[in-house]
Amino acid sequence: QVQLVESGGGSVQAGGSLRLSCAVSGDNSGRTSMGWFRQAPGKEREGVAGLYTGSRTTYYSESLKGRFTISQDNAKNTVFLQMNSLKPEDTAMYYCAAAPATYLYSSAALRAQNYNVWGQGTQVTVSS
Repeated sequence: QVQLVESGGGSVQAGGSLRLSCAVSGDNSGRTSMGWFRQAPGKEREGVAGLYTGSRTTYYSESLKGRFTISQDNAKNTVFLQMNSLKPEDTAMYYCAAAPATYLYSSAALRAQNYNVWGQGTQVTVSS
């Protein structure tokens, strides 16, 4: 059974950076789609970035591309989300998600309904 645990959230001033981590356990397939999502109060969950572990192919929300980077560390079975030049509007709960043995690509990688394993979330707060 795949389990995900996020960490790395916190409070930062606008223009700062944070790196979120998602520790993955129970998945040794090497063929899993991983995604980062965020949800601000009163708003729908939004796809931030996706990655297919089999090929390390990545996908990004067009509005966030260039500031956010998703990556993986196979040795540590961890997926990261590097967030730079943070803005107050980036404030949200950030979630890691997995779709084991599934290749999600393009816009499908950024749709929450395509993922069936979720972490508990980590809060990111950006102050102006």
